[in-house]
Amino acid sequence: MSEARVTRWDLFVWLALAAAGLAFTWLAVRFASPLGTDAAPFLGTYRPNVRPSSLLAPVVAAVVLSVAARGWWDRVSWPIVLLTGYLAGLMWTVALAVVNGERGLYGPADHPGEPPGPALVLRWIHRAGLTDPLAVGLLLTAAGALLVPLVLVAVRNGCGDLEARRYLPVVALAPYAIWVAASLDALVAVLVAAMVAAGAWASDHRRTGPKAGAGAILAGLLLGAAAMFSFAVPWMGFSLVCLYFARRRAALNFLTGLGALVPVGVAQLLGFRWVDGLLAARGERPVTWWGVISLAVLLLAAGPALVASLRKMRNTPGWPFLVGAGAAVLSTVLAGLARGGVEHAWLTFFPWLTVAATAPERQAGPPVPSPLLLVATGALAAIAIRALLAPTA
Repeated sequence: MSEARVTRWDLFVWLALAAAGLAFTWLAVRFASPLGTDAAPFLGTYRPNVRPSSLLAPVVAAVVLSVAARGWWDRVSWPIVLLTGYLAGLMWTVALAVVNGERGLYGPADHPGEPPGPALVLRWIHRAGLTDPLAVGLLLTAAGALLVPLVLVAVRNGCGDLEARRYLPVVALAPYAIWVAASLDALVAVLVAAMVAAGAWASDHRRTGPKAGAGAILAGLLLGAAAMFSFAVPWMGFSLVCLYFARRRAALNFLTGLGALVPVGVAQLLGFRWVDGLLAARGERPVTWWGVISLAVLLLAAGPALVASLRKMRNTPGWPFLVGAGAAVLSTVLAGLARGGVEHAWLTFFPWLTVAATAPERQAGPPVPSPLLLVATGALAAIAIRALLAPTA
């Protein structure tokens, strides 16, 4: 089967699964017991919201896709790849956010959540003298866009230079960027991306002795810090477990685990019991309905590249990233934590679920180009959701 036909098949599968997920959600709204929320799209209403700022997202997407199609990122130096990847991700996030005007750049930061991390970050920002909501939102948006270069660094180490370069459009134009603007959850995703990058650096065969140990401890510290923001995060540590064993660096698991305990222990000394917070976060919403709805949200948020990634998971040395994220998703569903809001809680996992999208079609096969058709379709879906279906409740 030709590459074009395989890509079209991946797109067809994604569209079919997305349609099934939306149909299930409609059934849940119509026939299930109360879902425990009065927010759109469940009990809210929608209205078209097309304004001049809606044109910015299609322009950004067209520029990124055009640059990728010309192979520019295959030729430039790696620092330029990271810089332009950051700028592309930042512009894409801002373009999706400003469809709703200024509030799209500061609204999400108004809800710090249950764990202590988000509240502390907002307090530190305010103490630094930054109190204007728009300024805070812009700062968080700029910080959240660091997700793109950090993911690329980890993918380059785990999968190779060319795969990382061709993965750039996938992560820079991801549909889940809708939830990155002014988002404290995006900071969690950045911390986890830095954790994965640190673990990949530490376990590289070129790193031994104190350097490898320091990198592993740093990865653990970042994981523990991220756990102060989200109860779903610790499951992502499984990606480093897989990576360390795949690279025959199993001893690094001890150092990373030790580092992860430090922030959790400090928080407990200060009065926050992480396990108690986890149990309290389960909520009262019906877990069965929400478990399936959450997976439908994941499918839409990750975009069509998710199908290609799952299909080619065995063909990439970066499989630990995908397996770790998949295990994290499955664990949160089975633990009954997926009761709404997964588009935020799972923002940490989305970039890693699509890492195999640029893997060869067969093991040790020739590199494949960026799946631009899949990227474009996912971007179009994000633009439609954001610009044409603006919630009013």
